[in-house]
This record gives sequence, C-alpha cells and structure tokens, in this order.
Amino acid sequence: MTFTRRETLAIGGATLAVATLPGKLMASTSDLIAGVTGGAAASADGIELTAPEIAENGNTVPVAVSAPGAVAITMLAGGNPTPGVAKFTFGPGSAEQSASTRIRLAGTQDVIAIAEMADGSFAAVHKTVKVTIGGCGG
Repeated sequence: MTFTRRETLAIGGATLAVATLPGKLMASTSDLIAGVTGGAAASADGIELTAPEIAENGNTVPVAVSAPGAVAITMLAGGNPTPGVAKFTFGPGSAEQSASTRIRLAGTQDVIAIAEMADGSFAAVHKTVKVTIGGCGG
C-alpha cells in the first residue's frame, strides 16, 4: 500500500496529537490551585479534606471539607474532563465553614480543596483517591 505525502503527514499529525492528548487532559495539582488563587501562594494550614483512600465506585465518592474562617471553598478533581467539582460560598451568618457532598471521579486522581479566607489569603489541600471502577466514562 502506498501513501501520498499528504496522507503521510495527516497520519503523522494525528498520531502526534493522540500521543500528547492524555498529558493535556490531566492538569497538575499546582496548576489547578494557581488557576483558582490567581497565582497567589496557598498554605496547607487551616483546611481539612476528608476523602476515602480507595473508592469502590467512581460514580459516588463521598468528600467533606472544612476551613474555619473561609468565605469560599472550591473543590477540584484534576483527572476529570471538567476539573471544577463544586464551589461553596459562606456568608457572614454561616455557623461553620464546612461542606460535604458526593462527587464523580473519572479514575484514580487527586481531589483538591482550596479555601479563600476572609483576609484574602488561600489554603489548599489535596488527597489522592484510588478509584477501582471508573465514574466519568472510565
């Protein structure tokens, strides 16, 4: 079978695109944190993330986050097609700055929680969750 120059270039370009695609789908933890904080540094103090080490089903993974003094908490899952999972905003009448929910994970990945504190600083924490059955098409 013979290929024309145009077909060879098309096949080579498609192969290169497919080879680099998985690296672009999973953003790094520090890039995701910087995207929320606008590049500002985030400490690890003042925020607590609770998530299972192993999730038997990626469709419903229970997570909880607590950050006393936070005005907003953003949760991200870096390996999902859309990393933004949830954003919780707390007003002045909030009794406590914590939330719990169930999220869907596409596979084993980091779950990230970023808290914006009342003084404008940020706190971030991440935890790796191993998923044994994929949830987002996995």
